This record gives sequence, C-alpha cells and structure tokens, in this order.
Amino acid sequence: MELIGVWIAVFLTLCIFSFLYRDNPFYRFAEHLFVGVSVGYGIVLSIHQGLIPFAWDPFYEAVTQRQLAGLIKLIPIGIGLLFFARLIPTYAWLIRYPIAILIGIGSGLAIPNVMQANIFAQLRGTLTPFTQIHAGTLGPLEIFGAILMLVGVICTLTYFFFSVEHRGVVGGISKVGIIFLMIGFGSAFGNTVMGRVSLLIQRIDFLLGDWLHLI
Repeated sequence: MELIGVWIAVFLTLCIFSFLYRDNPFYRFAEHLFVGVSVGYGIVLSIHQGLIPFAWDPFYEAVTQRQLAGLIKLIPIGIGLLFFARLIPTYAWLIRYPIAILIGIGSGLAIPNVMQANIFAQLRGTLTPFTQIHAGTLGPLEIFGAILMLVGVICTLTYFFFSVEHRGVVGGISKVGIIFLMIGFGSAFGNTVMGRVSLLIQRIDFLLGDWLHLI
C-alpha cells in the first residue's frame, strides 16, 4: 500500500509540474482532483463537527426526551436553514436575515480582536523598547532599531493620513513612508517566494529520494 501511495503521489506531482510546459489535461485532472477532495473534506468536516453536534444531536435529544428548553435550539437551526432559501427564487430574500446575523456576530467578535492584535499590540511593541532604553538595558544597535521602527510607523501612518494635503513636510514624511511600505511589501513577497521554493524543494526531495532513491 505504501508503494501504491508513493506512485500516486509521484503521478499527481508530475501532473502539476506539467503546467510548466503548458496547460494540459493532466494538470487539469490534478487541479480538479485537489479542489474536489478539498471541498469534500470540508463538507464532511462541517457535517461531523458542526451539523451533527450542534444541530442534529440537540434536536434529537429535545424531541426524544421531550425537553421544551432544548427546542429553543430550533431557532438557530432554522436561521441556518434560511441560507438554503437562495435555492428557491420566491423566498431568496430570506437569506438576508442569516447573512445579517452572521456579519453582525462576526464583526462583534472580530473587531475587538483586530484592535487588540493590529493596533494595541503593535503600539505596545513600538513603544516598549523606549522603556528599556530609559532603563539602560539596550545596546546601540537595539536603540537604533527602536528609533528606526518608530520613524517608520510615523511616516507610514502619515502616508495614509488624507486630512492634510501631502505637501511640504507632510509630503516628505509620506514619501519616506512609501519607502518603508515598499520594504515591507518586498519582505512579505520574499517570504512568500521562499515558502513556495521550500514546497518545490520538498517535492524534488520526494521525487529524487522516496521515488528514485537517488539521494
């Protein structure tokens, strides 16, 4: 079985690599297979970790044990079923209600977390080194890094501050912010490329090692 799994993995890997030549049926087969398996896995996971424990089991227990309190769970189940109203043109407008509830709850849960992670934590991380500078626990390079980080944050935020026309000093600061943005985008892109290269190296290692036993 292990040998069969290796050959299947080799075939699918070569199908994906065949796109380097041009689009072809082998690549489309592997692509469609990947998408189909991913969607099927997601559906099964949603059923076993969502529908059954949070909808079917509570409803079944409420009906069999005649628990009126358990029937309250029919309300969220009914709201979830309204998503399928989209399939019936006459009642398609009912989908607005579960979407509105989903967006409202999602925003209420996400906004505080985003504020904490992207604003408060970033602000704390930017200013914390200056407390260490005051305590005299940082060396020259760390001090330079802290000051550079603060300058970068101020210049970058100035670039996105549109209440004042970007001329004169404000324009100069915003141009420095552009430089920091380009450095940030470049490092992010480089990290993405390195991640893709690591995947390529892993596949080449699989082909040359597990399949051909050359390394």
